[in-house]
Order: sequence, then C-alpha cells, then structure tokens
Amino acid sequence: MKRTLLLITLLAVLWFGAHMYAAWRIRTALIEGGMNEKAAACISRRLSKRLTLWQMHKLEAFQEEKRTIGGLVRAARRIDDAKVVLVTTSSAALCTTGLAR
Repeated sequence: MKRTLLLITLLAVLWFGAHMYAAWRIRTALIEGGMNEKAAACISRRLSKRLTLWQMHKLEAFQEEKRTIGGLVRAARRIDDAKVVLVTTSSAALCTTGLAR
C-alpha cells in the first residue's frame, strides 16, 4: 500500500513538474524574444493548461522561428494540429490585448 501511494505521489510530482517546466520554457522564450513579461506569462499559462505535454513538445519548432507572436503562430501552424493552432492563436490574441490574464 505504501509503495502504491509513493508511486502515485511521484507520478503526480513528475506530471505537474513537467507542465511547469514546459510553461517556464515557453515564457522564457517569449520574454527573450522581446515580449513583455505579463503577456508572456499569460500565454505560457494558457498553453500549459490547454495543451498536452506532447503538444507543447511539438511547439519546440518555435525555437527555429523568430521569437515573436507571429513566429509562435507560424510554428503552431507547422505542427498541423488544429488544437495547437487554435489554442496558440487565441492565447496570443487574448493575452497581448489584455483580455486574458
């Protein structure tokens, strides 16, 4: 019983830790690209809540693009995943205009 509980706890920590790390990487890339910290934090938070780890991993193509909103949207379109494109473009639009927090 203790081993099962320990395993479940370890998996939960790894799951949340991986999401937090992915959100941090997205946020950092956006800030390094010149986006203000508030918008970058908003976008990374929305992406990490709405996308799977695999989908966020696919967004690493963003590293090849210029780190701007347009580059993020172009990277999302190259992934050929409708949900990634929808979440990325809506998050970028809502966060940069201040409609989302």
